[in-house]
Amino acid sequence: MERYLRKCWVMAGWAEEIGDAGLVRQLLGRPTFIYRLENGGLAALLDRCPHRFAPLSKGTREGDRVVCGYHGLTFDSAGQCVRNPFAERIPAGACVPSFAVAERDGIVWLWAGAAEDADPALIPDFGFVPDTAHSRTVRGYTLMQANYEYGTDNLLDLSHIEFVHKGTFAGQGVIFAGEHTVALEGDTLHSNWWMPGIAPPSMAQDAFPPDAKVDHWLDMRWNAPASMRLHVGVSLHGAGREAGFQVPQAHILTPADEHTTHYFWSSTRYDALDSAEVDGALLALFGEAFDLEDKPMIEAAYANVRGKDFWAEKPLSLGIDQGGTRARRLLESMIARESAVDG
Repeated sequence: MERYLRKCWVMAGWAEEIGDAGLVRQLLGRPTFIYRLENGGLAALLDRCPHRFAPLSKGTREGDRVVCGYHGLTFDSAGQCVRNPFAERIPAGACVPSFAVAERDGIVWLWAGAAEDADPALIPDFGFVPDTAHSRTVRGYTLMQANYEYGTDNLLDLSHIEFVHKGTFAGQGVIFAGEHTVALEGDTLHSNWWMPGIAPPSMAQDAFPPDAKVDHWLDMRWNAPASMRLHVGVSLHGAGREAGFQVPQAHILTPADEHTTHYFWSSTRYDALDSAEVDGALLALFGEAFDLEDKPMIEAAYANVRGKDFWAEKPLSLGIDQGGTRARRLLESMIARESAVDG
């Protein structure tokens, strides 16, 4: 059975996904019902009535309360049963597990462990995601039939763009002219590529003369269990990063269960802010890159080892994959520390 890190925040969805009916999503092996309270806040409950296990999301709402659609038990936003339509007495054990949930940067975050341990200071920073007067962000989601750590491997080893993304992000060999570094700051892992003095990569060819020399960087930040920020940038060679253009992206993976992963992504730009055409082009580009290039490869690789121990399969190391390797080891140590403390 999959062991998850519990004292951490995982992404449950984009804030705009929480409509009037709420959002139902499998998170860490648990069916979870997230809905908006009358004061604008959020509540998250296990989507399962304790009576005969009907999904609470299939019931109705009375203000902030949820009424089970099967036999009418009513629960408050903390999961406590407050009404039994068949008797005055509330049956013992008539409660539903509830989860700490927070909304920040246009993202709904769910604390994976006990609600009383939730620490908002541990929510990763994705402050670039919300639209501003000077920025515009497109957002997306895909469901991946693979364990989330295989998605982390892919994102922390961006050398794969030269081979997997030939139809979208391929760098025409720029990765091979680059330097790759991995560094750990506390529990935050950085896996960065720096490519100085190269021809403009495909994603920047419209912004620079074809004979220009540029500096290109791909900086990836990882926070457990799998929240990643990619900072893509290009500037004229030697001009400094602040002189170029930058594209911050979110790549956030949340386990649905041991074999399935929610992949949330976003990309922010600082020009053509009101262009629906650019929005559409970016959504199509990223959709192709993730759904038609990344996902099939990750799913096929995972299918080859599904249900097997990663390390027991003796994965070959190429050096450039040390970001994913270190993330796996770090996550294992964090889960082990939690298990030791919690018994």
